[in-house]
Amino acid sequence: MTIEVAVPATIANLGPGFDALGMAVDLYDRFRVAIADRAAVVFSGESAGEISRIPTPLVARAAEAVTRRAGRDAVFAIDARLAIPVARGLGSSAASIVGGLVAANHLLGNPLDRSTLLEMAAELEGHPDNVAAALLGGVVVVTADGGVRAGRFLPRLDLDIILTIPDLAIATEEARALLPRTVSLSDAVFNLSRAALLVTALLTGDAALLPAALNDRLHQPHRARLLPGFANVVAAAREAGAYGAVLAGSGSTVAALSPPGQSERVGEAMRQAFARHNVKAAVRTVHVDPHGATVRA
Repeated sequence: MTIEVAVPATIANLGPGFDALGMAVDLYDRFRVAIADRAAVVFSGESAGEISRIPTPLVARAAEAVTRRAGRDAVFAIDARLAIPVARGLGSSAASIVGGLVAANHLLGNPLDRSTLLEMAAELEGHPDNVAAALLGGVVVVTADGGVRAGRFLPRLDLDIILTIPDLAIATEEARALLPRTVSLSDAVFNLSRAALLVTALLTGDAALLPAALNDRLHQPHRARLLPGFANVVAAAREAGAYGAVLAGSGSTVAALSPPGQSERVGEAMRQAFARHNVKAAVRTVHVDPHGATVRA
């Protein structure tokens, strides 16, 4: 039996929710997987060239982790069709991990429950925000101390999410290395209040809260030095009609949240803002994915 698992791209942090918030969006990596006599992974799609150079791809490592955890002896043939850009902050590694876990678990008869898969995904990824959103869909609030816990909900706002994706890769490790080890009390309180306000806005549908709620002092000001023009791109998005814009994960993608009908104007304004800093960028409009990883036989 061959199955296909579709796994959404994700936007971690959402501005103020550093390592605590994530959102799944309707851009997908797809993995066709079968139990086989020999393990094999074949890549195609926009990101195939970058991923295929990795000796043991994450999707294969994740599938192998399921067999070990379940005490089973199986290997898998995997055909990975990749649409999520690599090293652009959109959760390509999380998609591979979740795809491998979900596919292997399904083919083995689902010996592991969803919470176990989430724990395993967070361990493989190193943090839970992207993998939780990829697995569960919607918007997630996560904690990782003493085990991964994730709350999930669907926003009550009708949003266009405009992804402006620069031709510039940023490694997560490099971006994390720029962050300070300690922060001021005022900055901590600022982000706590904005993260709470953001969740409130999305849960209640109060769009008027979003412009303030998307602000951040903990990570974006430090990571911005890796992305020429970031502040100008955010300002351009707001001036063009978006509620605001944030780094997707550690970047380099900038994601704007906008009312419906403004995406073309907002995306072009962001693209032009990057161009003024000699950064080429592609623009894509997406929406919240409500399902997370899905299996189709």
